[in-house]
Amino acid sequence: MRSAQPRAARNHVAPRSRRCAVIVQAQDKVVVIGLAADSGCGKSTFMRRMTTLFGGAPKPPAGGNPDSNTLISDFTTVICLDDYHCLDRNGRKEKGVTALAPEAQNFELMYQQIKALKEGKPVDKPIYNHVTGLLDPAEKTEATKILVVEGLHPFYDERVRDLIDFKIYLDISDEIKFAWKIQRDMAERGHSLDSIKKSIEARKPDFDAYIEPQKQHADMIVQVLPTQLVPDKEGKILRVRLIQKEGKKLFDPVYLFDEGSTISLIPCGRKLTCSYPGIKFFYGPDTWYGEDVSVLEMDGQFDKLEELIYVESHLSNTSAKFYGEITQQMLKNNSFPGSNNGTGLFQTIIGLKVREVYERIMQETVVPVA
Repeated sequence: MRSAQPRAARNHVAPRSRRCAVIVQAQDKVVVIGLAADSGCGKSTFMRRMTTLFGGAPKPPAGGNPDSNTLISDFTTVICLDDYHCLDRNGRKEKGVTALAPEAQNFELMYQQIKALKEGKPVDKPIYNHVTGLLDPAEKTEATKILVVEGLHPFYDERVRDLIDFKIYLDISDEIKFAWKIQRDMAERGHSLDSIKKSIEARKPDFDAYIEPQKQHADMIVQVLPTQLVPDKEGKILRVRLIQKEGKKLFDPVYLFDEGSTISLIPCGRKLTCSYPGIKFFYGPDTWYGEDVSVLEMDGQFDKLEELIYVESHLSNTSAKFYGEITQQMLKNNSFPGSNNGTGLFQTIIGLKVREVYERIMQETVVPVA
């Protein structure tokens, strides 16, 4: 770990606003956000948390393919990079490769189309059908003010990586990933437990080779690990770390109490209700692939989400527009997975950072959604 001199804490707090999101568009630009993670690691939940900050309900393109992976709202366009598979499910089986392998992706088309979308130009984007495993006919896609590219390989190709303004990586431990993938693929996609286990085993070598190394390029990383509070073989309690690169021009890392210091906090039970084994927070400096980072960590889970305001009051540089905005967002999205632990809290904070990145690039103010 590096040493750091404590600096004066500073909160960025603005008066509460009851207005809906209103954007004054000064320039014709598109801000590109990249989200990398393995399959079944919470990308969809993160997208929902982030897009609600900007208002509007994300929907597939009107009148288009009902199996489209694209989601469009008034302010955000989310495209899934699985659409740039150049091999369908049968093609991958014939060639003996997984969906993670570089040879199963069309990086040239990915680069050309993201570049065009960033320049405000429409594209005919392909569709990978997750139900049938086939490559469906292309759909016309236009970017709104924020383009989110999510999937397995957003930072793999250097040309694509250089187009992305803010990079996020969801880093889920093997134990937690297995539990999540079973829940999603059995419940939502009708896969059997045996097929899920075989898929995970077959994918792991390619994940280690092609997906995991991308996390070194991320500006913010959400790392999800088993708890250290008690033995927990079922993975019901999570230890979540928010790793934030220092010295970036487009955002300021969030910190607990005193920026640059090393802090451990076990909240008072009278102010933050939590069942056994409780909650523990940590903040401090570290390094990540040779770069300076700060780490904010939460181990455990909340019992009463409204009491999150106690934690929020000790955080600075959150990019919230008013005191309590984080708690408000968490309560609003309390049905989303992870709302009682650090995954929901840190995804919400990153969503606020996305808003901050947008404002700094565009030189515009986004009024918070009521």
